[in-house]
Amino acid sequence: MKRIIVNPCLKETIIFVKTAAETKREVTELIITLSPGGGNPLHYHTSYSETFTPLQGALGLELKNKKQVILQPGKSHLVKKGEVHRFFNPGDQEIRFRNEVSPGHTGFENTLRILAALASDGLYSTKNVPKSFTHLAICGMMSDMRLPGLMSLTLPLLKLMAIRAKKKGIEQQLLDKYCS
Repeated sequence: MKRIIVNPCLKETIIFVKTAAETKREVTELIITLSPGGGNPLHYHTSYSETFTPLQGALGLELKNKKQVILQPGKSHLVKKGEVHRFFNPGDQEIRFRNEVSPGHTGFENTLRILAALASDGLYSTKNVPKSFTHLAICGMMSDMRLPGLMSLTLPLLKLMAIRAKKKGIEQQLLDKYCS
């Protein structure tokens, strides 16, 4: 498995420091380097929390009700299960931060690998998500990343599509191609 991945669309480089398998699902620990303008879409998780700690430069977090928090190096912020959030680089310099997922989540790790590879292969939309709704469904269910607001209405359809894609072997194809 790759320990370093790059998602050019989200402008991030991710180093897998500790995986769920290595810590007996205690934690997934990542070091993420984020270029200016980089970040991910608003989302939430139902099965794990995330702690964000800037190491170099300020890290932006957008939380519920569009509240923004700018963390300085050494300060941490815990995003609990169910809390809507996203991270972003608010400045004009590259930043680096630690992301700890607790408990560790192999599906989250594999999804990061798949999404980075899809982005590198030109299979991302201008909204920084996979062009294929099937790939989006697989990644959303595999990683427990849920979309908030009006997009939450798509959850039943995404679940159904992910189940069908798994039965057809599409999920396994993505895992074999991008996570081996």
